[in-house]
Amino acid sequence: MKRCAKQLIRTPFVRPHLARKLMLSGLTLALTFVLAAVPATAQKKYDTGVTDTEIKIGNIMPYSGPASAYGIIGKTMSAYFRMINDNGGVNGRKINFISYDDAYSPPKTVEQARRLVESDEVFLIFAPLGTASNAAIQKYMNNMKVPQLFVATGASRWGDPEHFPWTIGWQPNYRAEARIYATYILQHYPHARIGLLYQNDDFGKDYVLGLRDVLRDKFDGMVVASVPYEVAMPTVDSQVVAIKSANPDIFVNIGTPKFAAQAIKKLAELDWHPVHIMTNVSASVGAVLKPAGLENSRGILSAGYQMDVTDPQWDSYPGMQRFRAFMAKYYPEADKSESGPLTAFNISTALVEVLKRCGDNLTRENVMKAVANMDFEMDTYIPGIRIKTTSTDFYPIEQVQMMRFTGEKWQLFGPIIDGHAE
Repeated sequence: MKRCAKQLIRTPFVRPHLARKLMLSGLTLALTFVLAAVPATAQKKYDTGVTDTEIKIGNIMPYSGPASAYGIIGKTMSAYFRMINDNGGVNGRKINFISYDDAYSPPKTVEQARRLVESDEVFLIFAPLGTASNAAIQKYMNNMKVPQLFVATGASRWGDPEHFPWTIGWQPNYRAEARIYATYILQHYPHARIGLLYQNDDFGKDYVLGLRDVLRDKFDGMVVASVPYEVAMPTVDSQVVAIKSANPDIFVNIGTPKFAAQAIKKLAELDWHPVHIMTNVSASVGAVLKPAGLENSRGILSAGYQMDVTDPQWDSYPGMQRFRAFMAKYYPEADKSESGPLTAFNISTALVEVLKRCGDNLTRENVMKAVANMDFEMDTYIPGIRIKTTSTDFYPIEQVQMMRFTGEKWQLFGPIIDGHAE
């Protein structure tokens, strides 16, 4: 045994040319393995928050505070990603969904965004809700180069890829929606007196700007009352009374759910029956119209792009059937008359679609490339509504259709309108 060992040790010295040959062939073999592995490694590109088995997604939602009616959206998103994970995840990766409460308070939003990005190390922040809340974190998200994806507010500021390339909205923007209401007013009530109730932040001011875009020099003559309210106020009753005293023919209700419902109730108490136009964000039958009183809500006008969950006309549509089956299994206790869950279902479906398209190139930059090249329809939106973006157009949905509340459901009327162009 000792002799064999000696021979083995001495072999390279006895035959140096053979040793060199063996070393070279071994090195060649090793390089072959390394080079063979390079394409497989190159195919997978990950940023913070992504591994072979997980994608970490952050979210900020007002589960408490004056906009807590929206909390159901975050709860539905959580249920949706449980469903995705039960079915194998996205390209084999499970979604780790981390959602925090900011109570609709911008300073709290900043705190939660920093927590998600710096402590939890999420891949992106998805569908954070609220205009003022998102405005408070927009610069931070862009400085950190972390996607602020499908922001759950329709403020026009989310469609500015030149200055904020890491921020993109989802729903039709408020300014464009207001242009559609102003166009409707000019067509049907060209000489009307208008009273505005609006939330005193970027959300409310965007609607006022949209009305101005269309009414132009008629704005000051037609708008006889323009009364703001603060989200910290307990009610808007006194604001509604002040608007009524100016005797407008049209009442434009630019409020988030809690305040929009209060305004509807107050109009009924005052026995005041103007033409009532209300923002799409407060069009939920369960969250707004039921609390305000369905009879009190009869005749209200708004604009929609999503199927109404209370309207039986959509029951036979495959998209609505999939949504109802999902809710029955993953969130059965939710109020079936609330529109928030369908909003969450739709926007979460879009996120999963984007992540699927990214494949194994799950970098933040590649996500933003994917969201800047969307062009598809979703079968839970009103037929004809299309999701479309380009590198210079960060407004995914730009079409809506006017609708009127019958006392039971929203009834669509008129054509699908694009409100983006001024």
